[in-house]
Amino acid sequence: MNFEDVIRKREACRKFSDYRLTDEELDKILEAGRLAPSAKNLQPIKILVVKSEEGLKLIDEVSPCRYGAQQVLIVCGMPNIAYKEGDYSGYEVDASICATHMMLEATNIGIDNIWVRMFDSKKVKEIFKLDEGIEPVCLIPIGKKALDCPPSPNHNKRKEKSELVDYI
Repeated sequence: MNFEDVIRKREACRKFSDYRLTDEELDKILEAGRLAPSAKNLQPIKILVVKSEEGLKLIDEVSPCRYGAQQVLIVCGMPNIAYKEGDYSGYEVDASICATHMMLEATNIGIDNIWVRMFDSKKVKEIFKLDEGIEPVCLIPIGKKALDCPPSPNHNKRKEKSELVDYI
């Protein structure tokens, strides 16, 4: 798929089938995240791949937004090693860039996904035993859309470019 098709096709999937990714599909998605740029190339990222029944039950404890996906990526940032300037740490931006790369690659290879921020960060850190200095940024449920999954209602609702862009 060419890039323009990927960015137009990707949408939030809110109902997944019971499809489990192949190792090859998962590796392609994770590689896209590994290749994502980060400030000063510090790569302050940690990705947890949750695919065991036990792990998926834990995801359900921290978020109502797994939508039946059989795999969930927990994308984390590490503020202690991220680029800093004063009180600013770029870990969330770097983790978000990584997440976006993985979501676009997933779409490219026919894997549906959704960005989820509706979760209890403290509980994620506790139940997944995240080391100090690793902060969850988003969950990305991934898989194949269920046959009866309706299209995302807001997918094609976009502001006009003139509302988003100013030329200076």
